[in-house]
Amino acid sequence: MSQASAPGYRITEHARLDARNTFGVQARAPMLVEVSDSAVLPELFGYAMLRDPRLLVLGGGSNLLLAADPAGAVLALETRAITRLGDDGDAVIVRADAGVVWHDFVLWTLGHGLAGLENLALIPGTVGAAPIQNIGAYGVEVRESVHAVEAFDRATGRFARLAANDCAFGYRDSLFKRQSDRYLVTAVEFRLSRLFTPRLDYAGIAEELRAMGVVGTPRAAQIAEAVIRIRRRKLPDPAVLGNAGSFFKNPIVPAAQADALLAAHPGMPVFRGAGDDSRKLSAAWLIDQCGWKGHRDGDAGVSAAHALVLVNHGQASGLQLLELARRIAASVQEHFGVAIEPEPRIIGARW
Repeated sequence: MSQASAPGYRITEHARLDARNTFGVQARAPMLVEVSDSAVLPELFGYAMLRDPRLLVLGGGSNLLLAADPAGAVLALETRAITRLGDDGDAVIVRADAGVVWHDFVLWTLGHGLAGLENLALIPGTVGAAPIQNIGAYGVEVRESVHAVEAFDRATGRFARLAANDCAFGYRDSLFKRQSDRYLVTAVEFRLSRLFTPRLDYAGIAEELRAMGVVGTPRAAQIAEAVIRIRRRKLPDPAVLGNAGSFFKNPIVPAAQADALLAAHPGMPVFRGAGDDSRKLSAAWLIDQCGWKGHRDGDAGVSAAHALVLVNHGQASGLQLLELARRIAASVQEHFGVAIEPEPRIIGARW
């Protein structure tokens, strides 16, 4: 393994990626480029290695399954500045670099009296990954607080700034996910509020607040604490047990199909979809009903606490985890006639 450094970036050849993916699977990159100053991106993308369409942009590695070694170079943005861009008294525009750890940023906003991201506490990964996946949890999606996304446009070799309405956000989806070979998110601007309106409609939050002894209207920091407690009970710590959080998306199905399934399975959780004609089902419930919770094939397994979470008990390869995920999806399809899809990006194999 050899290294070379220059102002704003460092290059490592034959770099190990074990510690750069939360599954902890063993993998190597032919070249790892760590960028500490986004201003060098136009220069870097002048090199053929970064113009290669096989380039993998890596954040915290928490939404990634390395089923094989990356075929091309890996680029990691490690810029970590947080700045205020505007303040009208009630709302504040805050800009965070792509390399800022997401949970650290949520805590920063709460520490400065700013609300909007409290339901998204403890989600692993970086700020740069948040709009790509349109991360969401406990009834909130990050798109609700995104003001604009700053990105390097590989097609033009220039920086671009896209307003939230131009980001084509969807359920765990965005323009940046669909055009991952074009846009490299460098920073995100958030519109956050000093006027707090709690979001308590998601199951479990109100109960957790009561268990914490919170009476009356909770503060944003108290909601964040409730979410943190729930997530720590349900989801294994990647530092202890390799995982990428929820592995499967909750499937969206036509309302008529959901009604038929509910008639056959009265206990099945069903939520309203994007409109009256669709419904969101619980992938965790479907998987649990198929008997996968706590299942283990060697070191590849499913969390005993949450059926949505695939885990690496030690030496599982990315391909072994992928094969287990395929078997789980096939069983859900067979039992319920519902297709479930992975949330993480899969490198080195097709779903």
